[in-house]
Amino acid sequence: MSDDNNDKNMDKNNGAGSMSERSVLERLLLEHLNEQRRSRRWGVFFKILGVTWLFLVFFMLLGHFDGEFVSTQPHTALIDLNGEIGGDDGVSADTLIGALNSAFDDKNTKAVVLRINSPGGSPVQAGQVFDEIKRLRGIHSKTPLYVVVDDICASGGYYIAAAGDKIFVDKASLVGSIGVLMDGFGFTEGMKKLGVERRLLTAGENKGFLDPFSPLQADQQMHAKLMLDEIHQQFIQMVRQGRGNRLKETPEMFSGLIWSGARSIELGLADALGSVDTVARDVIKVEDIIDYTPQEGLADRLARRIGSAAGEVLRPWAKDTTRLH
Repeated sequence: MSDDNNDKNMDKNNGAGSMSERSVLERLLLEHLNEQRRSRRWGVFFKILGVTWLFLVFFMLLGHFDGEFVSTQPHTALIDLNGEIGGDDGVSADTLIGALNSAFDDKNTKAVVLRINSPGGSPVQAGQVFDEIKRLRGIHSKTPLYVVVDDICASGGYYIAAAGDKIFVDKASLVGSIGVLMDGFGFTEGMKKLGVERRLLTAGENKGFLDPFSPLQADQQMHAKLMLDEIHQQFIQMVRQGRGNRLKETPEMFSGLIWSGARSIELGLADALGSVDTVARDVIKVEDIIDYTPQEGLADRLARRIGSAAGEVLRPWAKDTTRLH
């Protein structure tokens, strides 16, 4: 009986040992499987990260090389100015100047056509583009620059157009608006109704110049008017310089009015009717057109979006701005 009991105890112990070993093995196996799953997840993550990075680099390079051409045949170089000049979502002077330099530097460019569809914008940036066109024409005296007006070429858009050798329009285009404006809002009456008190502290009596939450001061209004008149005269001088004796000046010409393309030809603000295709074919006599307009890449768009969002947060609310519109 004693031997039988010993055998049974040994069997129990062996069984317990076997179960314990199986449990350990199962735990080890589960841990191994879990480790493999974690490794696979991290592997997938890093693969996705790597592919995303490659795509970003690709699009950045694509955006960097957009607008760069190596031509082999004589051609007409086209640059589009489409939209407001300057501003968060507008066309910058730097962008236009870069495209102009690329077009003029190409030895196979027979003429440059600047197609404008713009209501105006920053007088500073319009002036920078005007000056650059004049500089490039001085260097490349045999390469003319023609302006073709699409729907509208007003204010700052016309400021730039005046630098061209000739301006072509559609009979229904809108041309002119040679003037300057500064706009903003006044909230003083609304603040009174809401019971809001304005607390503005400055060092310098005019530091709160045209503050929209303070009453309009006559001396500041006069100063702003003199400043606008000065910029307006600069604009007028550039138009006279660019158009020369082709202008048939009238008392209304520099008043900010806008005219149809047909009437602008009569006034000497434009030269003739024409489109990009007709100018390339009939004036330049080179129908092969290469577009030098810079194409914004993905990285540029993302940077501009981020910059615009930051600017909206930091920009003083309802700030007065000066524009050629």
